[in-house]
Amino acid sequence: MNTKYSDLIDQTYYFPQEEFTLQENSLHFHDIDLMKLVEKYGAPLKFTYLPRISENINRAKKWFQQAIEKHDYPGNYNYCYCTKSSHFEHVLNEALKNDIHIETSSAFDINIVEKLKASGKITDETFVICNGFKRDQYVANISRLLNEGHKNCIPIIDNYEEIDLLGDKINDDFEVGIRIASEEEPKFEFYTSRLGIGYKDIVPFYNQKIKNNDKVNLRMLHFFINTGIRDTAYYWNELNKCLKVYINLKKICPSLDSLNIGGGFPIKNSLAFDYDYAYMVDEIINQIKLACEEADVDVPHIFTEFGSFTVGESGGAIYEILYQKQQNDREKWNMINSSFITTLPDTWAISKKFVMLAVNRWNEEYERVLLGGLTCDSDDYYNSEQNTNAIYLPKFKRDKPLYIGFFNTGAYQETIGGFGGLQHCLIPQPKHILIDRDKEGNISTEVFSQQQDVEDMLNILGYGSGK
Repeated sequence: MNTKYSDLIDQTYYFPQEEFTLQENSLHFHDIDLMKLVEKYGAPLKFTYLPRISENINRAKKWFQQAIEKHDYPGNYNYCYCTKSSHFEHVLNEALKNDIHIETSSAFDINIVEKLKASGKITDETFVICNGFKRDQYVANISRLLNEGHKNCIPIIDNYEEIDLLGDKINDDFEVGIRIASEEEPKFEFYTSRLGIGYKDIVPFYNQKIKNNDKVNLRMLHFFINTGIRDTAYYWNELNKCLKVYINLKKICPSLDSLNIGGGFPIKNSLAFDYDYAYMVDEIINQIKLACEEADVDVPHIFTEFGSFTVGESGGAIYEILYQKQQNDREKWNMINSSFITTLPDTWAISKKFVMLAVNRWNEEYERVLLGGLTCDSDDYYNSEQNTNAIYLPKFKRDKPLYIGFFNTGAYQETIGGFGGLQHCLIPQPKHILIDRDKEGNISTEVFSQQQDVEDMLNILGYGSGK
């Protein structure tokens, strides 16, 4: 009988895959022996595999370049990294190796941009696309960047007052974009995005606030769908509405030359993941060109702001199964030596699924289980895979440690979980490892941060020495 965990995976998915292979009963991720990683650094453990960031950036660039060449599209393509997905220096350092641009969402992002400029990692030629609701400090920081000569900083107008707020602080002429408040799918919690200005209001807003303003030029129209770039009638309909706005604006605004289609590329969340990126890019470019040709207006330069797609597939987390609890006739709870709420908060907050696999013991029998975290919170659990509605792992044995890995966790989890701060139920933040690969293919690892200790927690809580 095929009762081994390896049999189950082989029967359920196409395996091995590009990034996942099995060698000597142990899982390898991008040829990294995960058990050796555990043996060296212990578990729980978080890691970032830096080369995947560059790989995904260049994959997207290739898809857009191929589509531009195929359709003889006269505009160019600019890849922006959405920094809120992960602000860490090691992420930006890797991403910026690939001739990309930056998208920001809050005031302190501009301070990071200034640090990157001072170190020579970006220049005045780098586009800095400033999204988000702009409070006083954000307005002040954007204005400082522009006043110091960074003319490729483009604030994206989110509400009616921001033009005046920025104009009061920026010394010279400047360029802006306008964000469309897109309409969400009918089944969504809300009907219209809270961000941006409504479709029907954009041309009147331009005529009222920008057209006769000698200090401001409209450069970009910004479009983003909360549910992402998907091959659905809804997405294509919203893109078509966006293009109508672009065309109407372009006819009265010669300075408008760019369309930002935001982010929204999905990342692999299951071994059964299937998404035709090249087709979607090809069809987006095709739709934009056809609409502009029909209306007899110049096509826009294309900007994207991929965040999760840039950094998500670089991240992973490894846990040890500490204990198994048989709670009733059907439910076996495998308890990990950490917490899902604190280390993978999206599993708790939005029921997000990640690729989850056993790291070792693949040649042993499997069983169906639920996974529980260490906090005393009933929501600290992970109980199903993306496409099977169940979790199967090698059988728990006290004398044979079992390790499990969650993969493609590199976007948002550290910042949402509160990196370096308090963790729910004071469960310590795990050790974090950076993994790199040189030109010869040699893998190197280094500790980015140690696991939090009791002194870290007590100092944050005010129980530090001397008090």
